Amino acid sequence: MTVETPARFSPLSGWQDRFAQLPTGLRVRELPFLTQLTLRVEPGSAAAKAVEDCLGIILPGPLRAGSPGDVEVLWTGPDEWLLVAPDGRQDDLLARLRSAIGDDFATVTDVSAQRTTLALSGPLVRTVLAQGCALDLDPRVTPAGSCLTTLLAQAPVTLVVREEEPSGVRLLVRSSFASYLATWLLDACTEYRSDTGGRGWDGR
Repeated sequence: MTVETPARFSPLSGWQDRFAQLPTGLRVRELPFLTQLTLRVEPGSAAAKAVEDCLGIILPGPLRAGSPGDVEVLWTGPDEWLLVAPDGRQDDLLARLRSAIGDDFATVTDVSAQRTTLALSGPLVRTVLAQGCALDLDPRVTPAGSCLTTLLAQAPVTLVVREEEPSGVRLLVRSSFASYLATWLLDACTEYRSDTGGRGWDGR
């Protein structure tokens, strides 16, 4: 008997056409179903060293992100990091990390279903985000490699400035806030569109 795998739907499935309405200075796309693991470990401990050897990277310090190959490591607290990898890597990474940690004190938890990711690029990225974020997003203050947990339009997000894309930002947002945040981004861009006549993205 054949068992069908249930179809997966991302929090922003069907939004491609609306994202296509954005001005040319801002491009937004969803990166759905990324592997996301929360790592809790004491910095400098034997367990932390084991994790670093396993991943091939020094765990980044406060407000920073690092990327060994296809795994991105985001600092999210004094003893907490978020590991982000392509879809389908959960089991492999969990097994490798738990094997490396052994009986040392640390935890690794799969939280992939909690959030989706928005990839933003273009010259308007920081200008648009500044409308809803209290942080100083000037590149001199928030350079590439920065990782910040903040509020964007009152929605909690993890904001990552990409090393390989100086004008690019990734927003990790909880699934329940994704539609709200996407709508806010569209409205925040209204003044930069030439075809709206001052109206919102939905014509109002």
